Amino acid sequence: MKGFRNLRTIGVLLLLVMTIGTAGYHYIEGWPWFDGFYMVVTTLTTIGYQEVHPLSHAGRVFNVFVILSGVSLVLLGVGALSQALLEFELQSFFGRRRMEREIGRLEGHYIICGMGRVGRSVARELARKPAPFVIIDSADAKIEHYNSENWLVMQGDATQEQTLRQVQIERARGLIAATTTDATNLYIVLTARGLNPQLKIIARAGEDAAEKHLLTAGADSVVSPYSFAGQRIAQSLLRPHVVSFLDTATTHLGMDLEIGEIHIAAASGFAGKTLESSRIRQERGVIVLAIKRRDAMRFNPVPDERIEADDCLIAMGEPAQLRRLEQTAASS
Repeated sequence: MKGFRNLRTIGVLLLLVMTIGTAGYHYIEGWPWFDGFYMVVTTLTTIGYQEVHPLSHAGRVFNVFVILSGVSLVLLGVGALSQALLEFELQSFFGRRRMEREIGRLEGHYIICGMGRVGRSVARELARKPAPFVIIDSADAKIEHYNSENWLVMQGDATQEQTLRQVQIERARGLIAATTTDATNLYIVLTARGLNPQLKIIARAGEDAAEKHLLTAGADSVVSPYSFAGQRIAQSLLRPHVVSFLDTATTHLGMDLEIGEIHIAAASGFAGKTLESSRIRQERGVIVLAIKRRDAMRFNPVPDERIEADDCLIAMGEPAQLRRLEQTAASS
């Protein structure tokens, strides 16, 4: 902020005046170094003590310079400090107001409860898509640390109904319970499910025994970071090339490749066509890996497999190609 930059400049100039003043009293009047420093301090603070030693004419002329420059800088410093504090308070106030307005306008968004390692990873993936989301955490330090990311963050207790209502849970698309304790995640799932029965809820589980309780409470799926990490390590040893391919397709490592979901709207031009007649592969360069329907997941569909309305195509291709296909599939 401008106020803090001005304060830093004034501080440097004030230190320079004190150094020159101490040296001037030492060389002009022959005072000891500490006496010269003491004289400068009493002069700049306008305490009004008498001179440490009687001053000569040259010393008095030099003292006028110290008074005018030093006291002026002190007064400017007080003004700059007041300006900096005022700017900081106004910025914090208007920043909070802006964030509250943006949170109030959210719709079809995701709610991340907890800014631990799991929550931050989820936030980065959603920001990369990009997809709208808001984070709830009770720790002030974490919120201040991640404000620079321009993420919507609200301090509060995600187990409380009032907090979830403030982040527009009724209009949310999904919720991630990613705090570090299973008990807290359980309360979050229970509260969220009661407020929005249609909400997609994914919960983090630290212990294996917590999974069934979270599912009973209303979570649609449960993810255990420790179990996933163990499986990933084992697969990296047993099937390293498969893991490398999945990394490429899901995290943009190496090739510009992505696996995405393409929802077929009722008015889509693809609805009612077969995979071959839709020419998704030939004209759009996208490979359909599977078709998800309400009853089942059809892997490696054959060319004469019919695409129905409300199907979800699991497709692989370049991100730009997938975005264009997604737009086409959503329109007539």
